[in-house]
Amino acid sequence: MSTRVPLAGDFVNGDVSFWYRSLGLPAAGTPLDGDLDADVAVVGAGYTGLWTAYYLKKAAPDLRVVVLEKEFAGYGASGRNGGWLVGELAGTPERYARTHGADAARRFQRVMFETVDEVVAVAEDEDIDAEIVKGGVTTVATNAAQDRRLRRLLAHERHWGWTEQDVRLLDAAEREERLRVNGAVSAIWSPHCARIQPAKLARGLADTVRELGVEIFERTPVTEIAPHEARTPRGTVRAGHVIRATEGFTAEFRQYHRTWLPMNSSMIVTEPLGAELWDEIGWSGGELLGDMAHYYMYAQRTADGRIAFGGRGRPYLYGSRVDDRGRTHSWTIEALWELLTGMFPAVRASRVAHAWSGVLGVPRDWCATVHVDHDTGIGWAGGYTGHGVTTANLAGRTLRDLILRRDTELAALPWVDRKVRGWEVEPLRWIGVHAMYDLYRRADARENAGLGRTSVLARVADSITGR
Repeated sequence: MSTRVPLAGDFVNGDVSFWYRSLGLPAAGTPLDGDLDADVAVVGAGYTGLWTAYYLKKAAPDLRVVVLEKEFAGYGASGRNGGWLVGELAGTPERYARTHGADAARRFQRVMFETVDEVVAVAEDEDIDAEIVKGGVTTVATNAAQDRRLRRLLAHERHWGWTEQDVRLLDAAEREERLRVNGAVSAIWSPHCARIQPAKLARGLADTVRELGVEIFERTPVTEIAPHEARTPRGTVRAGHVIRATEGFTAEFRQYHRTWLPMNSSMIVTEPLGAELWDEIGWSGGELLGDMAHYYMYAQRTADGRIAFGGRGRPYLYGSRVDDRGRTHSWTIEALWELLTGMFPAVRASRVAHAWSGVLGVPRDWCATVHVDHDTGIGWAGGYTGHGVTTANLAGRTLRDLILRRDTELAALPWVDRKVRGWEVEPLRWIGVHAMYDLYRRADARENAGLGRTSVLARVADSITGR
């Protein structure tokens, strides 16, 4: 590791995440032991799978719901994310409006806002202590080009139904009062976001669904999903419905290899910062922090007074491979440290305590989907593009309604039954993803050097992805 990054004496790289390090990894769970029959088999014990099991058992307690997990509940992105319970769409309203109309897209956005409060309410009702603080989210611009994009973003959100109560431009005094980002020229704030401790939410959900009678079989990898069957080396679960809730790990199934791209995201967390540093930074309201860079960051102030700071590292491994241990490359740690200390120079007095990575699922059109085929019994939800903490809850409620054949507002939202083409074959997708992020990095560098408008390089990158 470069000496540019000061590491704590007990620094850890990988080992799932800091969130689990602070809790301790769970003991090895019970694996499947032979064939069995169920009403619903859920593949994957992350947020999507656990929320689906939760709402199904609440709605129909007599259902036999089985969850199959390769590692342990919350092992994937659900236990590694940045802790943003944010009410943003996983996708663009324009794309949802093309199939269902503008009003449906606006309603979808409202449902996402409501979903933030749904998660907060369930956590309270079920006594899940996930360190939730609904402090909103502040998004900053740190150069002229970012400022122009921020103002266009605000106008775009107004067009799609975000009122002054949903998002507003902060004046300089309030921006500095909230949190003092070095070089900030403008910022917007939205109340529709809450901080969480991701692993605590995952563990609390797993405990809750077990108490409801859901059977979770850990250390049980599903090797194939077939009509009404989830097949594992330890036995086959036959069920009326089989729900794929594997998000960034979906590409490991041969039949779904090009459905969603497993995109890496990485994080570092500091040691606890002292009172003097927090006095200099501010950040007393518990809000989340993002920016308007193309190679964007996301951060939270943790309950124990650290800064957890994330962004893109090595975005994609050839052949849609997944490094599931979470180890993070040294240059990624260096890049995140430089971004963090550039925004908060005072943090240079601290050290990095932990670094880790995880994967999220990215569809070809960058819009999430949820679907249930009653003929085959196969269903799925995912492709959250980094907005999964909140969207997974909505997915669980929507899958409940689709499985139970309920004619509800959720079952009619524009992401239901959305058709998305697969990703290109290799090496095209590897070349495309790495070219895209290289262009975004270069665009950010040009804009930070004084370019007063969005770099043409970023527009080229957008054209590669089709975003």
